[in-house]
Amino acid sequence: MNPERMSVRGLEYSKPIRGWMQGYRLAFNKKAWDHPSRSYANIVFDPNSMVEGVLYPLEDTQQIAKMDPFEGTPRLYSREIFDIETDEGVISSWVYIANKATISDQLKPDRWYLEHLLAGKEFLSEDYFRRLTQVSTNE
Repeated sequence: MNPERMSVRGLEYSKPIRGWMQGYRLAFNKKAWDHPSRSYANIVFDPNSMVEGVLYPLEDTQQIAKMDPFEGTPRLYSREIFDIETDEGVISSWVYIANKATISDQLKPDRWYLEHLLAGKEFLSEDYFRRLTQVSTNE
């Protein structure tokens, strides 16, 4: 959710948009390929939850290919299209979902990684941001 990280990765986008999905929750259950005790973010189906985030409208659709290597697509994450609710209406958007072979529920994210999500504070509800600050991390 960190706009600075998007720019560093070479993605050109217009104004970021607050978005959310009913029926999913944020999970830190995607195993890091380079560090066995670290996890990365994922979303998982949960009919009683909602996940919040940021949409970055890309300048052109080909830009998404620049993101795939950072996400390890298609081996570590798959890139799927979901309908995301926004204040501007529903927007079909790419979402990265961890592949089942990379999931473990016994892991935690590193603090530096969680900070990238917390950088999206202006796009998150107060409650959602507060819950993110309480995620247990590796120091």
